[in-house]
Amino acid sequence: MMSRRRRPLPAVGVRRFGSERGVTLVELLIAVTLVALLSMGMLFAMRTGLGALSSTSARLNDNRRVMSVQRILESQIAGMMPVPANCGGKVIFFQGTAETLRFITSYSMDGGSRGYPKVVEMQVIPGEGAGVRLVVNEYLYTGPDAAMPICANAGPGKFLPVQVGNQSLVLADKLAFCRFVFRDILVSRRPPGWLPLWSNPGLFPTGIRIEMTPLSVDPSRVPLETVTVPIHLTRQVPAPYFDELPR
Repeated sequence: MMSRRRRPLPAVGVRRFGSERGVTLVELLIAVTLVALLSMGMLFAMRTGLGALSSTSARLNDNRRVMSVQRILESQIAGMMPVPANCGGKVIFFQGTAETLRFITSYSMDGGSRGYPKVVEMQVIPGEGAGVRLVVNEYLYTGPDAAMPICANAGPGKFLPVQVGNQSLVLADKLAFCRFVFRDILVSRRPPGWLPLWSNPGLFPTGIRIEMTPLSVDPSRVPLETVTVPIHLTRQVPAPYFDELPR
């Protein structure tokens, strides 16, 4: 009998050398292009998100600054102190015109309500380009003689103009207008009203209003508004004052 030869079975997993295809240049260029497009899309998305975050943060900071300025103005005027000034005679340490406000307060921007009494000088000056700005000076109150360097020789209670320099702090800028008005005390046969000039060197006004309007109004931001603060000081400053223990 003749024997049949069996054919050898092919080895599993063994391929001939050179039978696999490689990556062509066109496929490589397509892959690189797709990766570049994806990276560019992610970059634009991140840039848009960071821009929105920066814009929102700037608006929040502007709103906080406006609210802080209004709080500072209210706190400083509400903390006004009835102290005398040696300025051509013993008069009240207070000056109020449409563009100038000068007084002594127990609230300062650096120490808050826990600081030393400060001389506060608020002045309205022209802004850069257009509009006006409100600046403030603060320095320590050392007694009635602290008013002598800023007193004028025109008469009792007359002060020199406020000096604006590098130490002046800008509280409000880019305003269409800013002015101070003062509420007159109630006298006989005349109702109280708002005056652009306080000319009584012996008394305080019963209220102070700072009227402000921005140059441009942005609906997405909190605008600076008029600040009105009542003054609860009624005694005459030149009169002697001392505390008495209850008997």
